[in-house]
Amino acid sequence: MTSFTDRMIGAAKLDVRVYEEVEGDTSATGQAMGVVLLASLANAVGLGFGGLGLFVVLGISALIGWAISAFTIYIVGAKLWPESQTRADVGELMRTMGFAQAPGLLRVLGSLPGVGSLVLFPTSIWLLVTMVVAVRQALDYSSTPRAVGVCLVAWFLSNLLLAVPLLLFVTP
Repeated sequence: MTSFTDRMIGAAKLDVRVYEEVEGDTSATGQAMGVVLLASLANAVGLGFGGLGLFVVLGISALIGWAISAFTIYIVGAKLWPESQTRADVGELMRTMGFAQAPGLLRVLGSLPGVGSLVLFPTSIWLLVTMVVAVRQALDYSSTPRAVGVCLVAWFLSNLLLAVPLLLFVTP
């Protein structure tokens, strides 16, 4: 079994063997959660946010977003748009998608003058690519374009799911 750090590096390097390993390792869910929390913390630091309370709120928000995204991708990719060999559950998606957040640790560099803008955009693109690989592997897809499509549809639906309650509370 690969170490936590090796798994994060492998996921960031788009190593499909790492995604397959964490997909099948039910004990890796806690590690995947750790990657999500570390990426959230790195993003907060990179954007110049501070304070323990804010870090806690951002961490909880990241975990909620992770769970909603995994569930949405499961519904879209495994139930509505599966390939013949698709066999997946929400836990597998949570583990692969959690490790797909590994490049997000680089966002901690966002607060550095002159470096931040050079790091944030490429890191965002890198995160999109790792997400597609994570989804493709977890859903056992042979088609990368199908994984891209599932990610786009699920992204739209996830944002809709998050926006509706906010609109209900904000609307007078």
